[in-house]
Amino acid sequence: MKTKIFAAAALALLLCASAWAQDQTPPVQEIVEKANLMAYYQGDDGKAHVHMEITDSQGRKRKRDFIILRKDKEDGGEQYFYVYFRRPADVRRMIFMVWKHPGKDDDRWLYLPALDLVKRIAASDKRSSFVGSDFLYEDISGRSIEEDTHELAKEEEGFYVIKNVPKAPDTVEFSYYLVWIDKKTFMPMKAEYYDKAGKKYRVIEALEVEEIQGFPTVVRSKASNIETGSSTVLTFSKIKYNIGLKEEIFSERYLRRPPREAKR
Repeated sequence: MKTKIFAAAALALLLCASAWAQDQTPPVQEIVEKANLMAYYQGDDGKAHVHMEITDSQGRKRKRDFIILRKDKEDGGEQYFYVYFRRPADVRRMIFMVWKHPGKDDDRWLYLPALDLVKRIAASDKRSSFVGSDFLYEDISGRSIEEDTHELAKEEEGFYVIKNVPKAPDTVEFSYYLVWIDKKTFMPMKAEYYDKAGKKYRVIEALEVEEIQGFPTVVRSKASNIETGSSTVLTFSKIKYNIGLKEEIFSERYLRRPPREAKR
């Protein structure tokens, strides 16, 4: 009888210990690394059609359509992005390409077909507007987590709120930004940017998330500029993962002659 009582007590203690462990907040670095993988490294590669709608402070709209390709060399590490613009006419055949190097400056190129010009985008320009939208060049491929220090600012229902402070504050326009990370999926759902005076001036939000091929995926996102009153919404469609993209696609030779994967 005593043996049964002791066994039951031991089982109860194990269950309590397991439940306690599940309630514990993971280390901040672990949260940030998982969020980074969720946002930018799902699958070995990926492709999506993207519709961009830019709305200015007076309600006037501009639209862009492009295809984005992505290939990882390793999870959380080296990565390639290739963006091919389909419409409207003023941006058609324009190409934006990134070689992402966590821990150091990324390589970025922009091909301007009207001038038949390949332009290198300087590291100092990565925080500038992406084709006139409220998203920045750096938003497209993601900011390296090694560029900031991270701390858990607070926990809200269902979210970890991480405060990120740049290690080189003179190279960016913000003093810090907060990111709301879903506790279950580790998907970043919102980011708020604060200027040097501590005033919020910019917000990026995940408006809609769907599961595609087993991967939680943001299918609508929005960037808002509080100072200007403008906003940009990205809608993703025809999303595919693990399609076997070749690394050679992401080379300078394909800036002037885009591969078929980028055009349809």
